Formats: sequence, C-alpha cells, structure tokens
Amino acid sequence: MGCCLLPYAAAASSPTAEVSELRLERTDDGLYLSTSLQFDLPELAEDALFKGIPMFFVADAQVLRDRWYWSDRQIAETSRYFRLSYQPLTRRWRLNISPVPFTNSGLGVMLGQNFDNYADALSSIQRFSRWKIAEDSVIEADAVHTVTFKFRLDMSQLPRPFQIGAVGRSGWNLLVSRSQRLATGPAK
Repeated sequence: MGCCLLPYAAAASSPTAEVSELRLERTDDGLYLSTSLQFDLPELAEDALFKGIPMFFVADAQVLRDRWYWSDRQIAETSRYFRLSYQPLTRRWRLNISPVPFTNSGLGVMLGQNFDNYADALSSIQRFSRWKIAEDSVIEADAVHTVTFKFRLDMSQLPRPFQIGAVGRSGWNLLVSRSQRLATGPAK
C-alpha cells in the first residue's frame, strides 16, 4: 500500500489555484502520484475556449534525490499533456490526454473523453489518480527524495496570435505547484 507523506512546500500563481491534496504511493513496481487540484481557468483562456479554441495544459512530476554536498539529483521526470476543446455546433467538450506533446502531424497515442458540460470536463483535468512517475528501481531505500509536481497552461501550443497577445498578461496565467518529501524506507 502507500506511504504517509508530509507537505514540503506549496506554491500557486493565484490565491484560487492550489493543490488541495497530493498523495504519493510507493509500490514494488514504482512510485505513483494522486492529486486533486483546485483552480478556475483564467477568464481570457475560458473565453477563448468557449469560442472553440482548444486549451493545452501540462502536468510535470520530478523525483529528486536530496544531496547535502551538491544540488539535488533528478532521478525521474515525467509529463502528461492535456488538450481541452469545445465544439460549439455539438455543444460537447473533448479532453485528450497524452504522454507526449500534441502535434499537427497526428494525434498519436492518447486517451480521449467526451463531456456534456464544462464543469465535468474541467473536473476531469483537476484529478490525477495513480499516475506512475518513477520506477521503483530508481528510488533508494535509505535516501531522502522530494517529488515536485507542477500543472500549468501551455501557452506554446496556442495559435500564434494568442501567444503574442498573451505575453505578460496575467489573464492567461495558470500555474499550480507543490513539493513533497517521500518517506524513506522500502516499498510496501
């Protein structure tokens, strides 16, 4: 089963954005992250979304081994990419989740879900359940490890006019992050 963990640090770009729960579970086959996010999509991003422009999000997880004599060593890193889109004609929401960035050359391997309303689609983005972020072989039993989780709106995937117009505007900012120490000891 899982390990009990204590929060190490928390940060968010606005008072309404936060990681309300972050759980790490170490098993024989790896380290899993489960979390629940609380945020409202920035007003400008939400407006563009309702006009049919897809919004892209990135979740990043890093596992660092603490070292007293040098900077911490990164032992694992993984990302998950989200594309949320609205189809005004059908009034349906589509969420695509992929382990690689979205490209114009095709969709590749991804999970796709349809939703009838915005609240359900956004709620699906805000929950992570048992996301494998590291193999158990890279976690040393006697070392202290820190897991850093970040979730952000990916401006680089937006159409060029939005990228140019969004630079420096707080109405497009969404960043939620949190770090937590992993309890020492063998996997359970």
